Parts: sequence; C-alpha cells; structure tokens
Amino acid sequence: MECDVTRLESVQNLASRVEQTYGTLNILVNNAGVGAFSGPLHELTPEAWDKVLNTNLRGVFYCIRSFAPLMIRAGKGHIVNISSIAGKNALPNGAAYAASKWGLNGLSYSVAEELRGHGIRVAVVCPGSVDTELSPHTGKDSKKMLKPEDVAHVIEMLVTQSPQSFASEVVLRPTQKP
Repeated sequence: MECDVTRLESVQNLASRVEQTYGTLNILVNNAGVGAFSGPLHELTPEAWDKVLNTNLRGVFYCIRSFAPLMIRAGKGHIVNISSIAGKNALPNGAAYAASKWGLNGLSYSVAEELRGHGIRVAVVCPGSVDTELSPHTGKDSKKMLKPEDVAHVIEMLVTQSPQSFASEVVLRPTQKP
C-alpha cells in the first residue's frame, strides 16, 4: 500500500485500510527518511529544510497519530523509529537532517512514556553509516558500513523482547570505522 508520510490524509487513509483489512497493527516501523547534505545550514533553502523535517519528523508524528489508536485498542504493540547517529552527534553540512533526528529521538522517548501504560513499547534505533543511497558516503568503505539487514535484525530483537521490558534506544555502529 502506498503512502506519503508527509501528508496526514495519506497516512490516515493507510491506517483505515490496515484496520479494515487486518483489524489492528502490531508493529509500526517509521523508516521513511530524506537528507539534505549540500552544504552549511545558512545556504540551505527553506524548501529543502521543510522536505527533511516534514519527512523525518512530521511523518513520524503523522504515523504515530494515525496508528497508535489501533494499538491502544488492542492493548499492545511496538513502534520503532529509525533515527541516526546524526541524532546524537554533530553533522556538518547536514544540520537539517541532524535536527530532524535529534527531534525524532526526543519524540520517541516522550511517546514511549505516553504509550507504555497501554502495553505499547516505543524504541528508537540510531544506526551509524548504512550502505544505502540516502546520504553521501564519500571516502567511506561500503564493505565496512552497516547493511540494511543489520538494522532489520535490531528491529527484530526489539519486537521479540520478553513482555516485561523494553529497550528504548539502540545505537548501532559498524564493527570497523568505514
């Protein structure tokens, strides 16, 4: 099912279709993301800023707003937000991306507290350099970078934890610096 996470109506339509088709939702992984790595913040266009923040942060808000009620009604669920090490460390020439990920981290911790009483666990995963087309990795050895499967493995671990606990954050780094 297609969905534009930057449009609330699109996300709400998807949530309705999921509820009609499956009745509920057990796992929500917010992984849509874009970057703007073209130079310093003072040279970034407002349109580029909006695109990054609307996808990486507002999109997660829209998804949680639309899907959490299904989980609340079921009394259980998992929400995993994919952030970045850029949400913990400075990222020169990527300030909008870093700001969106710092914001995502704070959103995740707060929502975890709001939803834990409903049996919903919220976690944020902060991977280092992942071998994808999202951001420029000039000068990095792709063989040493994380692979999408590494991130997927962490998500699997998070959603299969024993019911009495949850990991609220995972920082995932490659074994060797790329």
